[in-house]
Amino acid sequence: MLELSVLQIEQWVAAFLWPLFRIASFFMAVPLLGSQLVNARIRLMLALAVTMVIAPLLPEMPDFDGLSVASYLIIAQQIIVGAMLGFLFQVFYQIFVLGGQIIALQMGLGFASMTDPANGISVVMLGQFYLTLIMMIFVALNGHLIMIEVIVRSFDVMPVSLQAIEREGFWRVVMAGSWMFSAAMLMALPAVTALLVVNMAFGIMSRAAPQLNILAVGFPFTMVLGLFINWVNLGGFLDQYMRISTFVLDYIENLFL
Repeated sequence: MLELSVLQIEQWVAAFLWPLFRIASFFMAVPLLGSQLVNARIRLMLALAVTMVIAPLLPEMPDFDGLSVASYLIIAQQIIVGAMLGFLFQVFYQIFVLGGQIIALQMGLGFASMTDPANGISVVMLGQFYLTLIMMIFVALNGHLIMIEVIVRSFDVMPVSLQAIEREGFWRVVMAGSWMFSAAMLMALPAVTALLVVNMAFGIMSRAAPQLNILAVGFPFTMVLGLFINWVNLGGFLDQYMRISTFVLDYIENLFL
């Protein structure tokens, strides 16, 4: 007759439960799956399915009493790690949204906003267009599979243990906001520069000929020119995506090293 001790049952449950907390928190914070468009139950079922598949492939889990303080500390640590990884993917998405907002403000479309169904907030239409475009590219290039690969490889880089996360790891996550702004500015720089030159030309014209109504002509011209510049920029959008995504994946890979 098969006899199982309480310790053996706790070890089997821990081998499945601790990775589940990291994967579930990752799916709650990551783009696409972490949006309001995906029900929380669906995310939980997906986290359970992924955990069942990868649990036999993960490193050996430590032995702790299931009701001890150490177990709760490990659970908290796994939730933090999963949320940090999901946050970095969110920053990757917001680069393009912020770049679109910068361009829209420069071309006079800052007032044209709509409700983002994924996040439930009001965003500029151009930023929403970039967000939709980046979602389609992300899924078309198997970005969802890369997300699962990242969370699985995180168990090899930072296995489940009581070892605390170094302060440098938290600092790198905080600094992700700085390169989000810098990458968005670099993406919007060509369009912003072209529109700035146009605005300077209209300013010179208004000083040279004050009797001309530059405001009535300059606003629609700037808007049309901005749309044309965005149409031209779409030709290099995929290259920008590849460069930024490569940098983000390298950044995540070196996060806990």
